[in-house]
Amino acid sequence: MSVTTEDLRRAAAGASLTSGIAAASRLLGGALWKTASLLAVFALLELLPRLSIVDQVWFPPLSKVLAVLWQMLRSGELQNHIVGSLTRSVTGFGLAALVAVPLGLTIGWYARVRSFLNPVLEFFRNTSALALLPVFILFLGIGEASKIGIVTFACFFPILLSTISGVKSVDPLLIKSARSLALSAPAIFAKIILPSAVPSVFTGFRLAAQSSILVLIAAEMVGATRGLGYLINYAQFNFLLPKMYAGILTIAFIGLAINQLLVTIERRLSRWRVPASGE
Repeated sequence: MSVTTEDLRRAAAGASLTSGIAAASRLLGGALWKTASLLAVFALLELLPRLSIVDQVWFPPLSKVLAVLWQMLRSGELQNHIVGSLTRSVTGFGLAALVAVPLGLTIGWYARVRSFLNPVLEFFRNTSALALLPVFILFLGIGEASKIGIVTFACFFPILLSTISGVKSVDPLLIKSARSLALSAPAIFAKIILPSAVPSVFTGFRLAAQSSILVLIAAEMVGATRGLGYLINYAQFNFLLPKMYAGILTIAFIGLAINQLLVTIERRLSRWRVPASGE
């Protein structure tokens, strides 16, 4: 019995379909495994109050919190608070990055500058941002400037220290090779220092993004009229506990989204580090 071209095409199509199904199954299984712990936590948040293991008055079921969250989304109330918080957080983060990255590159590259500035940086790095909140309010007032200022301070040091670490960890052989090829200092910075420091810089970005949200929430509990910190504080004082937990849940989702965004950008900028077979 001879095998026709059509038979070969059908066999190839069947093999391709089987391979595609297997790949999809592996991806689905991996996604389920990665989210299994989170789904288990969500199930506990729903079951513990339902089974009266914890008091529903103080800890409402997750479904009730999500229902309140949906109501706030439909009314536009939640979006208003999210926009207020993100505007302050992104502004403070951006100001910190604009100063910290160039300064970190300079300190990491020039040892004399590093030895001169290190005592000052260590002094302020070990000062809690929240401890300085009254100082920011005293000098900048109770409005937007003090909140953006405290976020900028909280974001500055994670970005700065990670940038310095990234520059200092560059392979010296790469720098020696570049100098042996008579590359100028700007070319060495652009072609070697910056690409090598990208992972460390983005680690600082992720730490700073987390700090910006945490510090801002505390700052918004003082003298704010909108924002997630204000929402949580207002709901707690008025015993609107489902709304309070809805605000807390929103902060967690925003933190996850921002972290994933930064990880994605880092992977794109550091794609040269990943072997082609691993992409």
